[in-house]
Amino acid sequence: MKLVRAARLALAIVVIVCAGPAWAVAQTPAQQPAPNAPATPPPTPAPAPPAQGGTKPPAVQAQAPAGAQAQTVPTTGIQPPAGYIIGARDVLSVIFWRDKDMSADVSVRPDGMISLPLINEVKAEGLTPDQLRDQIAQLAARYIADPTVSIVVREINSRQVFITGEVNKPGAYSLMMPTSVMQLISLAGGLREYAKTKDIVILRTESGQQTAIPFNYKDVMNRKKLTQNILLQPGDTVIVP
Repeated sequence: MKLVRAARLALAIVVIVCAGPAWAVAQTPAQQPAPNAPATPPPTPAPAPPAQGGTKPPAVQAQAPAGAQAQTVPTTGIQPPAGYIIGARDVLSVIFWRDKDMSADVSVRPDGMISLPLINEVKAEGLTPDQLRDQIAQLAARYIADPTVSIVVREINSRQVFITGEVNKPGAYSLMMPTSVMQLISLAGGLREYAKTKDIVILRTESGQQTAIPFNYKDVMNRKKLTQNILLQPGDTVIVP
């Protein structure tokens, strides 16, 4: 009997020892993911701040619409004197509004003509800026619709008077405003010590004929015969012997 009991006890111990690990495994929840569970997306990294002093991306520049034409802005010239008539060697800007290809800076040639794109030769000498503008607009109307023309006077080289002889600064002077003989002598630095003040003469050409107009410096200085202190005209030459 004792042997039978001992055998049963040993068998029970073996069963308990073998069943223990299996029971522990049955009590542990499954570690596998649930079926059809959505995968968690990886976190999106935050954008890195721009480096100090780094190069910025180029800015987007607005593009002009196709076919748009550049607009020409008239430049500022000089204010011509009252009654100004265009002459040889004057420099002008002929500006066509919204048509820069027709615009040009021109110098009046000795024959009085200027050259312009498309229009070619135009007579400018002897005209006022307004008269030249109207003439060019009329000629340009053959090629472009409703031309708008401006004439800007850049240099006046045709309105000059000359003084020579016994003055400190002889030469050519621009006649940009009414100028008398006494004023021209002053611009020329005054008379030299041995100038013959009673024998000064103004040479003037009118209608192809040259005349000599006498001028007595001492009389005018003494406020006598002031009518001889005439206003000079372009092309006059004052001779101080």
